[in-house]
Amino acid sequence: MSGQEDLERMSGRSPDRSSTVDSGLTMLGAAIAAVLVLPIGWLAIDAAGLGWTAVELAIESRTTGVLVRSVALVSVVTAASIVLGVALALLTVQGDLPFSRFWTILCALPLAVPSYLGAFAFVSAFGPNGAFANVLAPFGVDSLPSVYGFAGAAFVLTLYTYPYVFLTTRASLLSLDGTLVEAGQTLNSGRWEALKRVTVPQILPGIAAGSLLVALYTLADFGTPNIMRVEVFTQFIYAQYNAFARDYAAVLSLQLLGVTAVILAIESRIGVDESGAYESGGNRGAVDLDLGAWRYPALLVPVAVFAVAILVPIGIFGMWLTQGGPGYEAGQVAFSWEYGWNSANLALLAAAASVVVALPIAMASARADSRLAALADRASYVGYATPGIVLAIALLSLSLDLLPTLADLTGVDAVGLFYKTIPMLVFAYVVRFMPQAIGSIRTSTLQVDRELVEAAQTLGRSRLSAFRSVTLPLILPGLAAGAALVFLTTMKELPATLMLRPLGFDTLVTYIWRVQEAGFYGQAAVPALLLVVVSGLSMAVILSQETGDS
Repeated sequence: MSGQEDLERMSGRSPDRSSTVDSGLTMLGAAIAAVLVLPIGWLAIDAAGLGWTAVELAIESRTTGVLVRSVALVSVVTAASIVLGVALALLTVQGDLPFSRFWTILCALPLAVPSYLGAFAFVSAFGPNGAFANVLAPFGVDSLPSVYGFAGAAFVLTLYTYPYVFLTTRASLLSLDGTLVEAGQTLNSGRWEALKRVTVPQILPGIAAGSLLVALYTLADFGTPNIMRVEVFTQFIYAQYNAFARDYAAVLSLQLLGVTAVILAIESRIGVDESGAYESGGNRGAVDLDLGAWRYPALLVPVAVFAVAILVPIGIFGMWLTQGGPGYEAGQVAFSWEYGWNSANLALLAAAASVVVALPIAMASARADSRLAALADRASYVGYATPGIVLAIALLSLSLDLLPTLADLTGVDAVGLFYKTIPMLVFAYVVRFMPQAIGSIRTSTLQVDRELVEAAQTLGRSRLSAFRSVTLPLILPGLAAGAALVFLTTMKELPATLMLRPLGFDTLVTYIWRVQEAGFYGQAAVPALLLVVVSGLSMAVILSQETGDS
């Protein structure tokens, strides 16, 4: 008998029973993870069918042009988000701003507006014959600078993604040991020198984490570049697929996944905390940045960002709602509250399915000390890092290749049962957003004392009964939080919904997309405001998790 088994027996544990449960969870979690990543792998099979032609398509001038443009957009938006997000985090955490908590909420609010809605509003406000152009016309201003193009897309994306960097950097600053910075300042280092040598290395993992989210969002975004008329990977893939160039779309999708992998690799290198961040137990977040005469002028930064990112879209949507807008009177695309119910029902199905599927993976990751459990956990994040349009292409390709064969073998209309149906759409949501549920469930599971479960089993409870009576009530908050995050993210998902929804089936986001393409902006007022409110709820969830208060 090994020493580990002796310890387990002395503590009242049953090593055989525990290992059996953990092995079962691990195998189940690995099987689920394999099913979830299968569609992504099918893209490689599609592309391989082209042979050498796939390489030629990947390196042709138009493809490389789109690649360079996409990478450039990601780079510019990420860099701008770092500058804006870190500056605002420093101001709200360490700066002696009055009512700092209020400014924190204001700085985080742009995350509540989906970027494609922001782009939609900016085009309506600043585009040709837009609201601001009409207001300025009596003053002799004939035209405004064009909002379209690379610069416009970069500006809008930065405006609605910088809060990722702001929130993660702020969390790092709140956990920063202030005595380290104070010590640096006493060792003949000025304030800015201490910031560069002490603070930045300590908060670099937080900056890297936020930058990763910005980069992945920008790379995967479909709506904003399309509205701002910038041809990037997502838009190009969509166009090729609609032109029936499915193989070419598969090649492009693999290239986009390759760029995603490079971003993840860069973040993993930068985000590794080798400087001892978060280890010291000193006075957390205690450093004060004395702004002096700049204290009140500094408030203009969060005020300006809030005005441009929040007040402009809300004002435009409100104008559409009360006064109408381009195409509103035409009434050719009438809004129906059924679209809202469709969005809510899909989000509820996705949230419930994600929690059920995530449960064995999260519990195996938290309880089983094995490489297979860790691999299953990591593999589930492949879908989360996969752009929605790539996942949609993968699912459609897999369905078109396999479902007819399955129908021939079984005599069941597999194509009609799955292809572009609600089950396919919900499956896509699960693949994309299930890791949000895994994270919260795993955290809750790690906090459960396993001896409580084992005690219930020694009292005659079955494993299922012990889980239902002991574990489930303890992890219920994690289940609810994960489900809420999946629900709120599903409500905003555009490309996967647009490509996989059943014929004639509309949600809030697909309806907004239809009226945007038709130019009937006024018709988007109600669904746009509804989406902003729902997205605002997600911000409430994020901010409620913040333990620090500066």
